[in-house]
Amino acid sequence: MDDLKDSLGFRYLQETKFDEQTLWRKPRLVIAPAHPYKQYAEAEKFKLPTDWQMDKSLHESLQYRRSCRRYADTPLSMENLAMLLWASQGISGRAGNFFFRTAPSAGALYPVETYLSIHHVESLSPGLYHFQPAEFALEMMSKGFAGQRVAEAALGQNFMAKAGVVFIWSAILRRNFSKYGHRGLRYVMLDAGHICQNLLLAGESLGLGACPVAAFYDDQLNRLLGLDGEEESVIYLAAVGAKE
Repeated sequence: MDDLKDSLGFRYLQETKFDEQTLWRKPRLVIAPAHPYKQYAEAEKFKLPTDWQMDKSLHESLQYRRSCRRYADTPLSMENLAMLLWASQGISGRAGNFFFRTAPSAGALYPVETYLSIHHVESLSPGLYHFQPAEFALEMMSKGFAGQRVAEAALGQNFMAKAGVVFIWSAILRRNFSKYGHRGLRYVMLDAGHICQNLLLAGESLGLGACPVAAFYDDQLNRLLGLDGEEESVIYLAAVGAKE
């Protein structure tokens, strides 16, 4: 048991537990909040289509979803990419000042940002993009195939470079921690899991292959996206492409 207790994960879990005696007496961290939407104001924007439908039933998507690491050269359509983005992080409703998305988020804070390494998508040049959910648009960050660099940062998992697109999720920790403090990291990681599962099911419903990836060199990907690794850091990946 001592080997488990020595792990950072175990210590974090223990030190962020709630109990009736101490919950309301624990000092609250004072962390300034972050803006709910990140924008690249000078970036070229690409509006995503909205006239699409998913046909496969939820039952079928759940039944047949499997991680896929072999992809065909067939490019993804813009409609398919739009459906994947909407399913994972699209805005689905509003209540007052809160804009709800397709995946749940603790306190409706949505600390997870979506970046794309586009490899084979119709009407889009290969490059790195940022998803702007408020406008349902992509912001181009840099042009040029980045798939091999993403694969190398993912511990050399070369199938990542062969996918039509790699979703790269980061967390702006301040968005969550300003409300939830020490316990916030739990919720950030749960948020990422909800988002990824929505993506995987949407991919299956479209007949696409997808594979989540959590093994990567954090700061190598942060540098690729221009993130500082402190205020914002990469936390999860998923490759998506046409099945071979």
